[in-house]
Amino acid sequence: MDASPQKTIRLLPPELSNQIAAGEVVERPASVVKELVENSLDAGASNVLVELENGGQTLIRVTDDGRGIDADQLALAVTRHATSKIAEIDDLQNIRSYGFRGEALPSIASVSRFRMISAPQKEDGSTGEAACIEVLYGSMKPVMPAALNRGTLVEVSELFSNIPARLKFLKSPATEQKKTQELFTRLALARTDVSFILKAGSRELLRFEAGQTLARRMGTLWPPAIVDALRPFDITVSGMHLHGLTSDPRSSQPRGDRMLFYVNGRAVNDRLLMRAVRQAYQGRLTSRDYPQTVLFLELSPQEVDVNVHPAKNEVRFRDEQTVFSAVLRAAGSALAGVPLASGRFAERENVQENTGAPAESTRPARPLGFWGEADAVRIMPKKQSAPAMPAEETSHRGAGLWESSMPDRDFFSGLSPSRFPNRETEKTPVSRADTTPRPDPALSVFPPMTEKAPAKETVPSDSASAAPVKAARPAPPLPLPDMPEQEKKDTAPAPSPLQGFRYLGQVARTYLVLSQNDETLLLLDQHAMHERIFYEKFRANGSRGMAQPLLVPLELTLHPAETERLMDIRETLTRLGFETSLRGNLCRVESMPPEMDRSEASAFLREALSGRVDDLEDRWIHHACATAIRAGQHLTPEDALHLVQQWLRTEEPDFCPHGRPCAVTLEKADMEKLFKRRQA
Repeated sequence: MDASPQKTIRLLPPELSNQIAAGEVVERPASVVKELVENSLDAGASNVLVELENGGQTLIRVTDDGRGIDADQLALAVTRHATSKIAEIDDLQNIRSYGFRGEALPSIASVSRFRMISAPQKEDGSTGEAACIEVLYGSMKPVMPAALNRGTLVEVSELFSNIPARLKFLKSPATEQKKTQELFTRLALARTDVSFILKAGSRELLRFEAGQTLARRMGTLWPPAIVDALRPFDITVSGMHLHGLTSDPRSSQPRGDRMLFYVNGRAVNDRLLMRAVRQAYQGRLTSRDYPQTVLFLELSPQEVDVNVHPAKNEVRFRDEQTVFSAVLRAAGSALAGVPLASGRFAERENVQENTGAPAESTRPARPLGFWGEADAVRIMPKKQSAPAMPAEETSHRGAGLWESSMPDRDFFSGLSPSRFPNRETEKTPVSRADTTPRPDPALSVFPPMTEKAPAKETVPSDSASAAPVKAARPAPPLPLPDMPEQEKKDTAPAPSPLQGFRYLGQVARTYLVLSQNDETLLLLDQHAMHERIFYEKFRANGSRGMAQPLLVPLELTLHPAETERLMDIRETLTRLGFETSLRGNLCRVESMPPEMDRSEASAFLREALSGRVDDLEDRWIHHACATAIRAGQHLTPEDALHLVQQWLRTEEPDFCPHGRPCAVTLEKADMEKLFKRRQA
């Protein structure tokens, strides 16, 4: 605390008090645009034009066609606590306008060169004489005649030039322009009946035509992948009207910046509304994910206090519980019929026995071949549509690790045969032995798993007819090497080639049980293990940055939001092996990672540019999770052994990419405690 002698209390000069008020209202150029555009909307404007120079630091110009201000009112308009929107204390309980304090214009004028021209609209609809007022860093000049067709024009130049301490805290012009653009779009979404245009210099950044639907305006801001997944809702409950758009649970992101809330048309940041929407998605999204939502809440002005923050971007509700329940119900109405996460997984993994449809038909497209060895060995093979076979035959063809219906890919490179011109690519019947992977012995930590080629069985190709096919029953897999003759005849689980590990079985179609050196019991989560395998394969391939030039470049037409995202992650994409060039909204991909084909590269870029993931690290985790086998998927002993073998080769086998444990171990001492054989 200051220990100096007590000073005399005195009134602050108007210039100083205005600058203090400006510190609360005017934080950056975006704050100026917000206040000026809200004044235009309060004046009944149907067209609003905002122009910026140097991110708004050099010039901000806002032009509208509203009612305007009379010449004798211009001086009052830039005087503190002068307003036409409220007259008595009771009006604070019934605020229906954006502004009402009378602080915005004088605060802005105290930290800039301020000029306002206005042509008022008369009662008969004609336009009166225009007048102009200038304020130089809080010093007001006399009102002068001016020329303007209609409405009001406000110019704010050299913002914070008289306050160097504030000026140095502004970010780069590009960053300030982005902040301004974000606030401008939030205002535009609230008034779809008004035309909005935003320009930076001579370049038009955004244009919203009057009369657009909310979904159409969202399509200007968010990528198609996001907008196409939005679900509308419109309900009235407890005297409140709630409407807007919210996303399908399968379209989520790890940030909450695409959750937009409006109360009586005012853009607000409110934790209560966010919690209510997120609770509506409980069981459909993880705790780390956020939906995309644009929610409008309209209720009596007496039920909400908008006068709790200087920038008026926070509100307080009289009955928070009722509001919370109403928002929860509104968001829930848009999700009606969407199953919970557990239900989606079950539906995804169950084979429709009557139609023969594959269980993974509802899963996202899997970019095959990108994960090298882990991909070549499919844990969940794609089943062919075929008539149901007797149980004794289907039991040998259910979910084999090296199912002959697996896409024909080169095991060592993971590339399609079509990339090797000297190889045959015709679709011919493939034997089970032909599709058996051949691990590179030099790379193998454990002895390779081998089996003799069983009798060939003919598998119908994609173009085969649907006529019943009587397949020869395949011979059971022959025992692994060095197995005693007696054990070859037993039906008990065979010893594992994993150096001290013995596979015992699968529990609840989710957990693999193994023993280690006959001293330790291991319980493994098959989904977490497979996630770790895929994640490290994806990350390793991406970190090499190898590029495969394209004879014919891949062309992608980008949404403006995708173009902005590309500029942010372009360096990272280059490290992954993507070489891109941008001309307007057309992106040309001239090289890509060698593990991908064109369709895989296109899908990868679309998802990376959609912004649904925070960074490419999250993108890899998301892909690993979406592709890995699920809980409830039956694995044959061969499948399980190979999965464990790959998992043991990973760098961090203890945890999945999300941080969940992959394994739980029980030592001999732990089991003795469980069975009360020992006390400590």
